[in-house]
Amino acid sequence: MANLADEYGTDVEIYIKALTTTIHADTPTGAPAKLHALLEQLGLERHAYPTDAPLYIWHTVPEHLDAGEQKRLATRAIPVLLLAGYEVNCTPDVFDEPAYRQAVQDLRTRAGRPAARQQPPIGSPSPAPRPAARRKRLGGPGSRPGPPASPPETRRNP
Repeated sequence: MANLADEYGTDVEIYIKALTTTIHADTPTGAPAKLHALLEQLGLERHAYPTDAPLYIWHTVPEHLDAGEQKRLATRAIPVLLLAGYEVNCTPDVFDEPAYRQAVQDLRTRAGRPAARQQPPIGSPSPAPRPAARRKRLGGPGSRPGPPASPPETRRNP
């Protein structure tokens, strides 16, 4: 099994698995439990192989959602992950610009309220950004805190 987060050196790689319609969110080998918990809190389902001693852990968007809502859920997770300090890549075939913009706006609105500063933001159903021809790494060391004002660039995974 290929782990794109290990391959690209990112914290989260969001893409549609080849020959399927399943949206995956790969995390690197040995990713912190905090990252896995955040992905689950954002609505993604955790999987592990083998199940008795996980060597490979990944997350998927729930398949009971329609294709559009699956993409919106995955896209809405991006600003929350960035705000938490993770480096995220997302392919254009998943990225939903209106959902991204709405998620960023929701985070900004929450950040302006005192109660919101006390609780970590949780992704909520909303629309996101336009896919670009190439992917750009988002977040990580030395990056500015907070979600970006404009949508990230993306590129297709092989």
